[in-house]
Amino acid sequence: MRLTCMFSFILLFGAAGLVVFIHLQDPEEIVHQQTPGIKYHMGFQQPKKDCISSKNQDRRLRKSTADGVATVRLSGSLHPSENVPSKLQSTDRRQSSTTFIKDYQEKGEETNSIRLHKRRRRFVIKKSPILISMNSSTVNLPTLKSDDRNNKWKSLYQIQSKRKQIMKETCSKYKSNNRRIITPYHVSRIFVEDKYRVLYCEVPKAGCSNWKRVLMVLNGLASSTKDIQHNTVHYGNYLKRLDGFDRKGIYHRLNTYTKMLFIREPFEKLVSAFRDKFEHPNNYYHPVFGKAIISRYRVNATKEALRTGSGVKFKEFIQYLLDVHRPVGMDIHWDHVNRLCSPCLIDYDFVGKFESMEEDANFFLHLIGAPQNLTFPKFKDRHSNEERTTTKITQQYFAQLSPSQRQRSYDFYYMDYLMFNYSKPFEDLY
Repeated sequence: MRLTCMFSFILLFGAAGLVVFIHLQDPEEIVHQQTPGIKYHMGFQQPKKDCISSKNQDRRLRKSTADGVATVRLSGSLHPSENVPSKLQSTDRRQSSTTFIKDYQEKGEETNSIRLHKRRRRFVIKKSPILISMNSSTVNLPTLKSDDRNNKWKSLYQIQSKRKQIMKETCSKYKSNNRRIITPYHVSRIFVEDKYRVLYCEVPKAGCSNWKRVLMVLNGLASSTKDIQHNTVHYGNYLKRLDGFDRKGIYHRLNTYTKMLFIREPFEKLVSAFRDKFEHPNNYYHPVFGKAIISRYRVNATKEALRTGSGVKFKEFIQYLLDVHRPVGMDIHWDHVNRLCSPCLIDYDFVGKFESMEEDANFFLHLIGAPQNLTFPKFKDRHSNEERTTTKITQQYFAQLSPSQRQRSYDFYYMDYLMFNYSKPFEDLY
């Protein structure tokens, strides 16, 4: 009898202790015991912040604008979400703690609401959309003069018409841009030359340095393209960008200026960018991109390689390019032309190709009435002793990849291949 009473007493004591333990347990510690999908939060939640540098701002905005559809969306609530359970039983100490957290939460929400409201206002003001009806450009490719119709200009004019037609058909088939909304982001890569009324969309590794030189000469900033150094071209800020104008200025120039872009075979452009940025000393691409690529994709990387970011291999670079969870963002030198210049949103009047650069460029200068002594420069101002990236060199680099990697790379640039009518670079691609 005594043994039975003692056993019952032990059971009652244990049960009471368990109840007290559960009653005093921190609610936050119960989170891990709940079923998946149920969120249990206690206290103030900070809204997520995007911390990006000014150099990466265009890239982050580009991700939020899917395939060049130029609509800026500010969706969802700007306030932190609250998932605090309605019934929580605790001791007086726990209740006072909850009251303090609640007061702090309300103050924090009010402060963050004001801050986020101001941030949203600034974003809307800076990126307010420009509504442009479909095919609204009042400028068409300048017509040929009577004395031009029997020479080489006529065939080049027909080539331009064909290129524009293919681009238009591709956009109609794959893009749904019936609502033609253009934000300053979509014209951020377009340079303005007001004297000859030219808009040029910069595509890196497709003759952009020399095209900027030509624009500077047309604008009277230099007498010859040979007099302009590389750093002056890219860092001198002598040329205006279209997104630097107000809405009225952007709208006016898009509708009245001659808009042009020059493109290049996507794989060849990619190899050219890799050779330029990773096979030569570079105090930006090596520490920013090189270190991240080596750290993620190289097995048993040396301390020196991890420290400097130098010596990235082409295969590692492709791994980074195809990785949906890249350790570092995209860059304009290997981004899609479709996203850089938004050709399905902007009616380009002239589409030139790097492969026929001299012929196309001089034809364009002829059409806009540029001085006859101004021709497109042929010189290569960076790594001038090195051979230009050709089809043969491109094939040598892509031979280092597996068939699967080549196919995925082709898929990555598929829209550029299709829109600008480039043939498949390898026979085994589908």
